[in-house]
This record gives sequence, C-alpha cells and structure tokens, in this order.
Amino acid sequence: MATKKSNVAMWVVMGLLILGLGGFGATSISTGPRSVGSVGGNEITVNEYARALQSELRAIQSQTGQALSFEQAEQFGLTEGVLQKLIADKALDNEAARLGVSVGDETLRDQLVTIQAFQGLDGNFDRDAYRFALQQSGLSESEFEKSLRDDTTRTILQAAVATGVKMPATYVDTILDFVAARRNVTFARLTEGDITTGLPVPSDEDLKAFYDAHIDQYTAPEKKRITYAWLTPEDLVDTVEIDDDLIRQQYEARADEFNRPERRLVERLVFLDEATAQTALDSVTSGETDFDGLVADRGLTLSDVDMGDVTEDTLGAAGAAVFAATSGDVVGPVETDLGPALFRVNGVLPAQETPLDSARLIIREDLAMDRARRQAEGEAEPAEDLLAGGATLEELVEETPLTLGTIDWSDGIGEGIAAYGGFDAFAAELTADDYPEIHVLEDGTIFAMRLDETLPPAPEPFEDVKPRLTGAWEAEQTVKILTERAEGAIGRMQEGATFEAAGLTPQTQEGLMRSDTILGMPASITEAIFAMEPGDVITRAAFGSVIVIRLDDILPPDEDAPQVAQTRQQLASQTDGSLAQDLYSAYAADLRDRAGIKINRTAIDAVHAQFR
Repeated sequence: MATKKSNVAMWVVMGLLILGLGGFGATSISTGPRSVGSVGGNEITVNEYARALQSELRAIQSQTGQALSFEQAEQFGLTEGVLQKLIADKALDNEAARLGVSVGDETLRDQLVTIQAFQGLDGNFDRDAYRFALQQSGLSESEFEKSLRDDTTRTILQAAVATGVKMPATYVDTILDFVAARRNVTFARLTEGDITTGLPVPSDEDLKAFYDAHIDQYTAPEKKRITYAWLTPEDLVDTVEIDDDLIRQQYEARADEFNRPERRLVERLVFLDEATAQTALDSVTSGETDFDGLVADRGLTLSDVDMGDVTEDTLGAAGAAVFAATSGDVVGPVETDLGPALFRVNGVLPAQETPLDSARLIIREDLAMDRARRQAEGEAEPAEDLLAGGATLEELVEETPLTLGTIDWSDGIGEGIAAYGGFDAFAAELTADDYPEIHVLEDGTIFAMRLDETLPPAPEPFEDVKPRLTGAWEAEQTVKILTERAEGAIGRMQEGATFEAAGLTPQTQEGLMRSDTILGMPASITEAIFAMEPGDVITRAAFGSVIVIRLDDILPPDEDAPQVAQTRQQLASQTDGSLAQDLYSAYAADLRDRAGIKINRTAIDAVHAQFR
C-alpha cells in the first residue's frame, strides 16, 4: 500500500485501540457459552462482545458527561450496533484470510512502541506498563496483539475499497449548476403609499364576511379549564414587619450600592516607552490625528482599550490626571502597571449619595419580599399535608392563606397565574387523573391545581374580535388593490412597455443565487424567480406590499468567485466520500452474506444479564 494509505491506516488503528482500552476493568465472562456468534470460521467470543459493550458505554458517558444505564443502551439500539460492528469486523477477517492479507511482526512492533499507554516516564516502550495496561483491560498479550493485527489488516482492506474513489466531474457540475446558478432580475415594489384613492371603509357585513372566510384565524385553541389554589409573596408582603435596625444593617452592608464615588468613563492606550507615548499625544494635540486614529493605527478597536467606568483609586498613579480632565480630553503619558499610557475621558459620572431615609423604602421592600417568599414557601408543607389527607382545593383555601381561582389555560396565555414563570410547564402536563399537589414557582409562589374540563377549539365571538378584524380587512384590501394595479402594469409590459412607462419605479438585482434573498422580500420570492424563464413577469405579495418581478437573464455559476470554488470543492469531497461509503457498505454486506452469520441469542442474553 502507498505510504499515505499506511499513515491513514495507522491512525485508524490508534483510534480503535484507544476505544478498546476505554474498557479497562471490564469483567471477563468465563462461564457459559464461549461465543455469541460466528461469521464464517471466525467466532465472536463472549469476552469480545462484553468488552465492546463496555467500551461503547464508557465512550458515550465520556461524550455526554452522563451515565447511560444498560436499559437505555438497549432502547437506543446500542447493543445491536455493537453486535453489527463485530459481525462486520469478523467478515473482514474472513476475507483477509481468504486473500492472504496480513500484518507482519515488524509492523506490529512499530505500532506497539508508539502507543502512549505503553510508554514509561522516558517516553520509550515499557513492558511493565504494557503488561499492566492489558491486565487492567482483561486481555492477554497474545489476545491484544492479535486484535491489533486484525484491526490493521481490516484497515488495509477498507482502504483498498474506499481510497481513491471519485465521482465523475459531470455529477459535481450538475449539482453545482443547480446550487450556484444565478439570476438577473428587475423588480418594483408597490406599497400603501401608491394607493391614491384611499381605502374603503368596511361595513359590518364586510367584516362579518372576512371573519367567516378566515374563521381559522379567529378560533381559540383547545383550552384546559383549571381550578387552582395559590399564595404569592405579594399576598404576604404587606403583613411583614421589618425592624429598623435590620434596615440600617442592610444599608451599611449595601453601602457600595447607595453611596458611589465620583467615576469616569475611560479608555486607555498603552505604549512601549514614554517617548513614543509623548509623540502620540503631540500628534493628537496638533490635530494631526485623534485618539481613535491612534487606536486604529495599533490594529486595535475601541473595545480593546475601553476600561468602562472607574474610580480614581482604581487608576492608581494615573487617577489624579484623569480626574482633573474633562469629558473628551486626552491626558498622559502616565506611568501604569502596563507601561506609559494615554487616557481619553469619555464621561464624568458624579458621586451618588443616597441617605438612609431615601434608601429605607427600597431596603424594606427587598427585605419584606424576601421574608414573604420564605413565608409563602413555608405554607407549602401544611397545604400538602391537607391535600394528602383528601382535602379538596375548596377546603384547602378555608384552612390556609391560599386563595381560589380558575383559568381557561392554553399555551401563550399570559394573564393571572399563567403570567408566573413555570406555571405553563405544570399546566401543560396536567390531566384529569392528577390529584392536586403543591408546586413552587420561581418567585416563591405556591399553588395546587385541578383540571375541571377540556374545552375544544371554538371560534371567538364576532363582537370580541371586531376591533382586530378592521385592521386585517384593511391589510387584505391594500394587497388586493395593489395587486390589481400590478397586474395592470404587467399587461402593459407584456405589450412592450418599460417599468417606467407602466408607472413603476424599477430596481435591479444581479447575480441572485438560490441561497440569497432580496431585502424586504420573503425567501419564497427567490424560489419563484428560479422557476421563471427569461422575460417572464410575475407579481407577489410581501409584507403588506406587492412586488412586480421580471426575470432578465439566467447565468451559470461564477467560477471565478471564491464561494463557488469552495462549494465545488465541498461537493466533490462530499460526493466522493458518499460514493466510497456506499461502495464499502455494499462490499461489507457481500462479505457478510458470503461468509454466513450465526448468532447465539442465549449467549447474548447472558452477557446482557452481567450488565444489568
């Protein structure tokens, strides 16, 4: 095989080895049947299958960060996937033996000494490390070396089938001609401002006809009629007593929030030495450049030099100079921990002092809400006890501070209890078989609920939606009037008139591709354009306007465009890879069919029992 193919095979083998060593500590299954099946004359031993399962489970756990139970692995088809992988490997082993393909001892040795798991502190192959690693994985040296030899041999067969496979250039050209084809179009947009006669005023009969024609838009979805008992922190906050001493303590603890020193909005540009910094400042002072120009000349952006709002103390030695400046000034050079720097002052933020009397209400509300939240959550346990004892929601509100309410709930309702975060998730899962139980929402609100009935979808009453109908009717009439005008213009253009002569203001779009959109138009218009022939003129509604579009030219892909060259390369790679995969899949299926497969389900079940 060529050197390149050998290198590819080597890395594939390394990957297979690492995956296999992921099963360190797997228990050897020495009782019962010896194999779970065979392909031709090659057995799939019980231990091989067990180690492959263990390795796959650990690999998934490593990828997801979560343990996967064996029952979940079975549901996801992992066990069957492992078995099919082993069957494919044994089929390749069978074919390699038939063809006389094998790996020599020298190649095997070269692979072993490069495996990091088998190397000592000096980076060289360490037989003790080799022996220990195999012992931990439950493998003997002969078993492992045979496995490594078999993996390498399979890789050689796989490379022989899949390497160098290429799709005909015509196939890629055909796909590229579709993907990267271009269109030149001329279009004009008609909007509400183009209606000179004004819109008609709808009568009740007009609105009722519109309502009937669009009844699906005015039909309420299925709803759940829910009775609930609830208690919010807001219900208790006015009953909470807060001691003045606690308010004072909080005021002192939150001093940084209520009493903030004078600050500046500052940008800092650091230089290697003071002379360079002074030269830069002189160029700003003379008007030769400005601070933005200095930043750009250094290959930086303003976000790179922005320090945000800072106090005088945080600026260290530069504090006095910066705080003596006014907004817009550039000062320096000043020595900093990073070197000489220039500073630009972008804003002056005065000191903020909030006396205790002014902060008292804010602090009291915060403390009261926090205490009310704890009190509300404290009512959850006695309420849960009452419900567990068989109390109804109506009886619950008589014995606790909770209050009763009802709601016709559907997804998207944002009123009442449904406005509280987390309620929708519980309501969506509620069924008629559920008994009321206490739930706690994100803000500390507690509630229990009962599904009374499910209300089927039903039209909203005409009078209730009438205000919304007027706007929708006017929007439809706008598009209708504009469409009639557009169709009239198209008729004139088909007789030879230009856009201008037809009363339209044209715009052009050149080189439009299938993946592009025209600003202010939906993607469906691009799809329609690519279904047109040169000279065709169509009209389409778009966001309350109507577009008149003429296809001028059909252009092939722009082969000089970097995007097209990249697309061609990607398509060639993808199609070559797809063909190689298809060829190998057909080859592997043929090997399995010719070799003959026998599966021992009893042995497989015995292995699975060890994992449960």
